[in-house]
Amino acid sequence: MARVVETVAAQYADSVRWEIVVTKRLEGALRHAELSKKLGRPMPVPSIIVNGELAFESIPSVEDLRAYLDARI
Repeated sequence: MARVVETVAAQYADSVRWEIVVTKRLEGALRHAELSKKLGRPMPVPSIIVNGELAFESIPSVEDLRAYLDARI
């Protein structure tokens, strides 16, 4: 999933900031718990969160992610 995001985010360099949350690290586990609580169920891994909301819970195509971002930027 990171490859898809990296590919697409490069095209939106001034508009998109992204990060990988590693759930094996304390800060990542805490972020996952926070997002899960907000979602009301365990946050899927992998997933793409946009502005705190679950956007994709499976790996999207480059085209699908680009279309999603285009609709929101």
